[in-house]
Amino acid sequence: MKKSGLWTGDFTKITVATAFSIIAGEAMNLPISLLVFEKTQSTFLSALIMVLGVLPDLILGVLVAPIIDRSNKKKWIVGMDLVMIMIYAVMGLITRVTKFSFFLYAVFTLLVATDSLFYRLSYEAWYPELISKGNEQKGYSVSSTLYPLITLVMAPISTFLYEHISISGIFFIVCGVLLLAVFTEGSIKHASGVTDEGYNFKKWKRDIAEGFRYLKNEKGIRNIYTYQSFSTGVGEGVNVLTQAFYQTQPYLTVTMLGFLKSAEMLGRIFGGLVHYKHEFSGKKRYSITTFVYFVYQAADMILLFTPFPAMLGNRFAVGFLGTNSYTLRTTAVNNYMPADIRARVNAFFEMMIAIGIIVFNLLAGALGQVMSYRKAILILGSFGLIAIIMLIVIPKKDVEKVYEK
Repeated sequence: MKKSGLWTGDFTKITVATAFSIIAGEAMNLPISLLVFEKTQSTFLSALIMVLGVLPDLILGVLVAPIIDRSNKKKWIVGMDLVMIMIYAVMGLITRVTKFSFFLYAVFTLLVATDSLFYRLSYEAWYPELISKGNEQKGYSVSSTLYPLITLVMAPISTFLYEHISISGIFFIVCGVLLLAVFTEGSIKHASGVTDEGYNFKKWKRDIAEGFRYLKNEKGIRNIYTYQSFSTGVGEGVNVLTQAFYQTQPYLTVTMLGFLKSAEMLGRIFGGLVHYKHEFSGKKRYSITTFVYFVYQAADMILLFTPFPAMLGNRFAVGFLGTNSYTLRTTAVNNYMPADIRARVNAFFEMMIAIGIIVFNLLAGALGQVMSYRKAILILGSFGLIAIIMLIVIPKKDVEKVYEK
């Protein structure tokens, strides 16, 4: 039987809508991060903002995921984008007439994080259904390439916006971009899930229990997600310290920081193109992924000890390898998991990621207050190396079966 093409009407539309969402996020995230550190000069408060950005993931996702699994995911996605537009519009109005307030940005971050959690769970459960059968790896390579491709362009643009446009103006620009995303999402024909009119608290508790029972029995999935919480947490901590390093060294600038991020995104683009053109068999996925994890962690640890040109090369390599591990992991995990439990398992994943980000952001912020940023990154990286050995290498049999399916 001939395999159908990847670029169906719905897949094209979700790709375009995702592009608009990424543009909006990148136009906003870096300026806010730069603004908070500029006004507070505190790595701890900068890290605290990032912690608030994942705080809803700790428990809220697990509670709402069963409802999303049974609901029309298209309506969730469109609805959450409309709520996000309202949040940005209100912030645009407030920041136009008031001075900087850390509390204001803390509340804003918490609201956006809550909205983003609902959107993300719906999107991650819906997206696999918009990929035609047999094109899974190619489809995930498109999604993994889209983010770095846009970020490559947006990193210097977002720093330019920060330096030349008021934060209020940036909020209103983002509102316009998100409106384009809403119109595109609304035109997608496939609407996953039909709300169960008889859904009640008893069924909700049963669904929660089913999700945790699945994770209890699937050690491989559990280990992969737990490792990702360490990896993502360490990476976020490294980003906090790297940004502070660039904002405090006389020979470095925020524009150079933007190009550093662009180098990583360029690497991710090339990595995504490799996966779009070449499909890796299940037997190779585990070994490739494990190798990438070790190299990725080592690259983070030596980043600030090298001159700027070497930092650019470092981030390019990290981006290239990171896309490889992401695409292989996402393809393997989504092929392995039953479709009707994705939101619940992904909610657990979001919770684990949130724990990692909170712990390592706070640790990075605290270490950055008492020692050099370089030493702090070495300490963070050591946690990542230990996690690879304990969660991926030693329990190889459990993890490998997920990748080989």
